[in-house]
Amino acid sequence: MLKADLHIHTAYSMDCAVSLERVIERCLEIGINCVAIADHGTAEGALKMQEMAPFKVIVAEEILTPFGEIMGMFLKETIPSGLSVAETIACIRAQDGLVNIPHPYDTLRPSALKNSVLEELADKIDAVEVFNARSIVRKNNTRARLFAQKHGIAQSAGSDAHTLSEIGNAYVEMPEFDGKDEFIRALADGKIFGRGASPVVHVGSVWARVKKIFG
Repeated sequence: MLKADLHIHTAYSMDCAVSLERVIERCLEIGINCVAIADHGTAEGALKMQEMAPFKVIVAEEILTPFGEIMGMFLKETIPSGLSVAETIACIRAQDGLVNIPHPYDTLRPSALKNSVLEELADKIDAVEVFNARSIVRKNNTRARLFAQKHGIAQSAGSDAHTLSEIGNAYVEMPEFDGKDEFIRALADGKIFGRGASPVVHVGSVWARVKKIFG
């Protein structure tokens, strides 16, 4: 069985300072043996980690649209931010990737995909993140789970780690898989585990962003 944290950031994100090497070391320490590296606006870190890590790495990216973020998974290259929702999904499909919605309904996160758009997209979504360890308001995760159940969409989970200690705060225990189609089937058979991160972790993200701007 895999212990999969399906939402991790690295130093390739503008608000994270953790190197690829440190992420790999931490995963090995705590038994995470599958990750989705989903940096903001780039797949470059994920592509490099896929070559480096001794465990399964899903190349992902959090792509910012005018209506909020969409996560592309099983990507082959970076998809630019700023495209429309329809264009972003088309780009993900062109790479034979999956559409995952990170932290939906998160009322404290401006980057969360707008609720009205989420409902319109239901038949185009492959997975929904129903447990995000960084969501401060816990009922937001519950709303995400209910949305996924209502539409019969696979349920994902991740730490959304921007600091080393957050890795593994949420993960899916799931069967081994090979490729995106098997991934969705394995996800359906998975079990989600998680604990909420302290709100203080957001300070680390802000500090990393400030250092990159003024460093």
